[in-house]
Amino acid sequence: MPHHIPGLPDRNPNHINMHQTILKIMTGSELSNHSHFLTVEIGSTITKVNAFTLEKEGYFRHQAQGFSATSIALGDVTVGVNAAIANLESRFGKSMAKPLIYVNSSAAGGLRMTVHGLTTSMTARAAREAALGAGAIVKKVTAGLLDQVDLDEIRSLKPNIILLAGGVEYGEKHIVLQNAELLKSLDLNIPIVYAGNSIIRPHIRKIFENSSMQLLLADNVFPVVDVLNITPLRKVIHEVFNQHIIHAPGMQHIAELTDFQILPTPAAVLNSAELFAEVLGDCLVIDVGGATTDVHSVTNGSSEWMSKQIEPEPYAKRTVEGDLGVYVNAKNIVALKQDFRWQSELAHLQPIPHDPEETQLTQWLCSAAVEIAIRRHAGQIYDQYTPSGKKQILKGKDLSAVQWVIGTGGALTRIAGGEEILRSICTGAGKFLLPPPTAAIWMDTDYLFSALGTLAQTHPQAVKATFQQKAEMEVV
Repeated sequence: MPHHIPGLPDRNPNHINMHQTILKIMTGSELSNHSHFLTVEIGSTITKVNAFTLEKEGYFRHQAQGFSATSIALGDVTVGVNAAIANLESRFGKSMAKPLIYVNSSAAGGLRMTVHGLTTSMTARAAREAALGAGAIVKKVTAGLLDQVDLDEIRSLKPNIILLAGGVEYGEKHIVLQNAELLKSLDLNIPIVYAGNSIIRPHIRKIFENSSMQLLLADNVFPVVDVLNITPLRKVIHEVFNQHIIHAPGMQHIAELTDFQILPTPAAVLNSAELFAEVLGDCLVIDVGGATTDVHSVTNGSSEWMSKQIEPEPYAKRTVEGDLGVYVNAKNIVALKQDFRWQSELAHLQPIPHDPEETQLTQWLCSAAVEIAIRRHAGQIYDQYTPSGKKQILKGKDLSAVQWVIGTGGALTRIAGGEEILRSICTGAGKFLLPPPTAAIWMDTDYLFSALGTLAQTHPQAVKATFQQKAEMEVV
């Protein structure tokens, strides 16, 4: 592992500070058991670094956090990392012994993806769930045979990756193969992942063997009717993300700093949610950010509604609301809520509020983002009329068995009123199947969910022990 980030361009007045800061953190006695850890999160608006020690009891102790504005606009994300590290050291008050360094990021805006399957309710939907769970932003979903309008739109969207699925094992072949030929004809210099009927893999390989598109293979996302198999596909998308994230300005220097995968920030949060649920019970995690609002749920729902579910849902689900960021997409929130009294206030919006007026605006934007995002994520009850009479059916994710509602992201955790915002969505089963009023609220006040999810790449048991300890101390 390099001991520093290579020097930055001369136009950057902070390049010497970056060099010195990294050297200061990285130097020290070599530790055989690697008890010191540093996580770096490069977000769309804020960059955060966290220092941890791994205690002999088996959990991570959080030592300090530093943050700064992300510096994409300056042409180099390392400027913001430098400032965040300096901020951390001012809080920590001393140098760390040589740490292991882990990174997650959403600085490149996530992977733009299009998804193409056979039926919306089966393979196309399964593929979409896998893509979202891996940190991708799904821009288009199609079902059945692609047509020229679809192909034109795919080209105009300029996706970073295309996902082709379709057919249970030993099922439909012909439409999937036709779609493969049509997607090849786009001649896009991007990866295409095939995660459909495995019996036609040799044919898929042959189609793309002389193509400009790199073919990647994953297990079938829908091998059997009503069975979702999304974990293998998520791993492939993570690998593509690592290639893509390097294109954020200066990110190649960050990649040289770590021996581990750079995770998409939403995937790191989902890692944490799954480990949290293993030790503490079904959970819902809401991450309100500057560009998006992400909702992660880890639950199979309640037995009461299971028989009324008409489509399978993943145990661990993520939805990303790319129009609900409280800074980048604040105008969208005002428009969606039709509350235009806040329109004029947007001129004073800041990534980090500094006065009461800015804080009040961020509070309102955060509350509105949570309200809209949770209704998009949660399952909804519908009346269906049949020959034997009216019955209720459920479409979407049942959240009524959720025991924990966790708030993360700066807007929820660093601005007053976050607990009340989360408590307001705990209304139980109604038109939407929301968490019950008895759900415990936990505010991730140190914004550690993504950091711990990144550490979970190598230390999942320690992350679970950390959640156990912190939840016992910090439950609202």
